[in-house]
Amino acid sequence: MNSRALACVGLLILSNVFMNLAWYGHLKWFKDHKLGLTFAALAMPILVSWLLALPEYMLQVPANRLGHTNFGGPFAAPQLKVIQEAITLVVFTVISYVVLKEKLRATDALAFVLVFAGVAVSVWGRLKA
Repeated sequence: MNSRALACVGLLILSNVFMNLAWYGHLKWFKDHKLGLTFAALAMPILVSWLLALPEYMLQVPANRLGHTNFGGPFAAPQLKVIQEAITLVVFTVISYVVLKEKLRATDALAFVLVFAGVAVSVWGRLKA
């Protein structure tokens, strides 16, 4: 894998840490069940999630531009998307286990393996040296 591909993947990993914390961290950090789905209960998790989403976009956009063929990278847009989804699953698994204290089930692991097989199929034969 060339340096542009590695830099792209590295930025996507960092981006996904922020994304997964924005999407799922609030399940751990904001647990006021008494308020239900009211504005009062959702305002702070939404605000914190949006603040976490900003650095996610600041990393994700350059990652995709760095990795895309239009900008000298080795990946087509569908390849970038499939790679990003696989990275999301890895980062999500770590955050799910470390932050949310939820364990991966065997069926989850099998589903992830199938997604990684999709990544292999997507990049097979199209990655530039």
